[in-house]
Amino acid sequence: MLMLAQLPSSLEAVGETKNVVQKDAEFDVTYNDTVTSENQTIYAFNHTVSRNKTEGVRVSVDVLSQGFESPILFVVRQKQAVLSFQVPLILRGLYQRKYPYNHLGRTLCQPPTRAASETQYFFVDVSTLSSQGTNYQLRVSRVESFTLQTDKKFSFTASPSQPQYFKYVFPDGVDTVIVKVNSDMTFPCSVMSVQDIQCPVYDLDNNVAFIGMYQTMTKKGAITVQRKDFPSNSFYVVVVVKTEDEACGGPLRFYPLRPDELIDAGNRTKVIDVVVSPAINSEVYVMGMLFCLGIFLSFYLLTLLVAFFTNFCFWLCLCSSDNGSTLSSEAITDSATSTDNNYGYMERSLESVGRSRQESLSSVEEDDYDTLDDIDSDKNIVRTKKFLCVSDLARKDKRILSKKYQIYFWNIATIAVFYALPVIQLVITYQTVVNVTGNQDICFYNFLCAHPLGALSAFNNLLSNLGYVMLGLLFLLIVLKRDIVHNRALVRNDLNALECGIPKHFGLFYAMGTALMMEGLLSACYHVCPNYTNFQFDTSFMYMIAGLCMLKLYQKRHPDINASAYTAYACLAAVIFFSVLGVVFGKGNMVFWIVFSVIHILATLLLSTQLYYMGRWRFDSGVLRRIVYVIYTDCIRQCSGPMYIDRMVLLVMGNIVNWSLAAYGLIERPNDFASYLLAIAICNLLLYFAFYIIMKLRSGERIKCLPLVCILFTAVVWGFALYFFFQGLSTWQKTPAESREHNRDCILLSFFDDHDIWHFLSSIAMFGSFLVLLTMDDDLDTVQRDKIFVF
Repeated sequence: MLMLAQLPSSLEAVGETKNVVQKDAEFDVTYNDTVTSENQTIYAFNHTVSRNKTEGVRVSVDVLSQGFESPILFVVRQKQAVLSFQVPLILRGLYQRKYPYNHLGRTLCQPPTRAASETQYFFVDVSTLSSQGTNYQLRVSRVESFTLQTDKKFSFTASPSQPQYFKYVFPDGVDTVIVKVNSDMTFPCSVMSVQDIQCPVYDLDNNVAFIGMYQTMTKKGAITVQRKDFPSNSFYVVVVVKTEDEACGGPLRFYPLRPDELIDAGNRTKVIDVVVSPAINSEVYVMGMLFCLGIFLSFYLLTLLVAFFTNFCFWLCLCSSDNGSTLSSEAITDSATSTDNNYGYMERSLESVGRSRQESLSSVEEDDYDTLDDIDSDKNIVRTKKFLCVSDLARKDKRILSKKYQIYFWNIATIAVFYALPVIQLVITYQTVVNVTGNQDICFYNFLCAHPLGALSAFNNLLSNLGYVMLGLLFLLIVLKRDIVHNRALVRNDLNALECGIPKHFGLFYAMGTALMMEGLLSACYHVCPNYTNFQFDTSFMYMIAGLCMLKLYQKRHPDINASAYTAYACLAAVIFFSVLGVVFGKGNMVFWIVFSVIHILATLLLSTQLYYMGRWRFDSGVLRRIVYVIYTDCIRQCSGPMYIDRMVLLVMGNIVNWSLAAYGLIERPNDFASYLLAIAICNLLLYFAFYIIMKLRSGERIKCLPLVCILFTAVVWGFALYFFFQGLSTWQKTPAESREHNRDCILLSFFDDHDIWHFLSSIAMFGSFLVLLTMDDDLDTVQRDKIFVF
């Protein structure tokens, strides 16, 4: 009872003694007034709301005196909503820095009406706790062009304390639109948001991310909106200017000297244009998918035509030849003589391996079944000759080597399964987070050409990766056909297959085709939500493809001494490990770049030594002493040239290239370490491939028509592909807002952008490159192996 008795006096002390004044107010009239703790003013407005016409109402307030301790409170009471704000408005930035704003402008939300016409009332209450009078200005006006029109540009001005939003209604027959926001001003940083028609509208820097879809922007922003996500068939386009520019990559400003220090925000007004355009319809989706399928299915058709033409020519030549497909007696005699004189060596028959080993399908280790009869000293004699032939390095049993190289395929298939499953799970989670939170800063799309399908935000970027999978599968089928033909030739003891040409081991080719398919799958996974944390998904199998191609080139002339699958994949794992470290720690970290450059140079030197001496050297405590001895005897004492001139030229050029790349990385320290590492791999592959072609022609060999056409075609396609790759439509090296400055419209069928064309062309170019490796030495299929040079 005592508390109840004291309650009226408490209320009276708090505010019942205030002098409340209500005024009938009108639109587009500026009211100058003063408010104190002893008086409260209520402005009453009314306006007619039509169901078929939407008008915005905007409240603008200016406080003419500085009253930070006791700001003025404005409360707007309207149907189904209450909006309140204080003036001066204190907005917080990074590190809790405070920015005061004395001028505010807020648009009132428009509650829906079911009547054809209805008069609605709203009130603006003005109060303060300051005992001193505070002058203010109040103006309520109608917003012209509050509803955005399709394909019609609308310009307006916004600031942190004066956000803007407008309404858009889906026209009949349009299910998807693209909201494009542009500005000629990079800064101040802004946020564009798409929200459902409801009250309240979240239009301040500290709450704009609460609902709907939103993204930061500097000059460009674009959000694709689908009718199914908005039951009212309409939505608000909200634009908010941020208090600071850090989110858009702007400079960090100074720290406040005191926690309660207020910082002058300066002029942060931004002029913005907004255009809402219809997106593509289902017919464009169908055309895009048919176009994509048609391109790559045409390669299947072309392959069938080439195979048919080749077989037709073969049978035509077979019918017109008296000797058929067997070797002449002179060739057989030469073969027998050459074999008998080949260092007294007679290749062991397949039966000597043992039936259990021949029929085993398990992995076979080379060291367990080394079928060379000579000891290490004999290997040194053979492999260190000045002029080597393929027969010198193709002495191990074919069955054992074939199984050794099949391990490449089975290992990469195992790696692909264990790598791809968590990647798919992760990107599905990323896409789910984007769809649930509406935060479009998570993924770095080309928003001006990102076509959604179902839960996917950029279906076109995924579809364009189909070429890697389809052409990888086609390459596997071509290799399988060659493998079957070669095995049949071995079964019937065809001398060409047994004694002529480059030894045919297809395990690396199977691994290359699998890697190409996995590149398509993982590139598609990356493009589900491309960002800083998952970029290695897109590059991991690129490293593998480059490494496998170099291994295959080396294997062609060095089948006995090529690296095992375990060693090769361990080295590739180390490359991927450094790629991850570079992405995480490499940006501007001098220590990391020094360590990486040293490792890069040392690895280049070790590999050069391995290649120069064909593996016949030892890395132990006496290696430095032997290096000094070689330099003294060969360079100082008698100044003799290198024993293996061709290999030395290749390795010197390779070291120059790699040392230059290491120096570039150490000096420039590029932000995109993954691409830098990929550039190292590609430069080494191109250098080795050019060396192989030059040495092949120098050795008197020729390039047949099919591989020559593939080389020219692939070179042209690679040129166009790289052009589209370097267009740079987005980049996770910058902030999401800066990345969107590079966004561009679709350029192919209104469905594919420049990067999609890169996917098309690069998949075709990789397929062509694989065909070059597969067919490049077809001219040697009838040449004895002791007449094919090693280089």
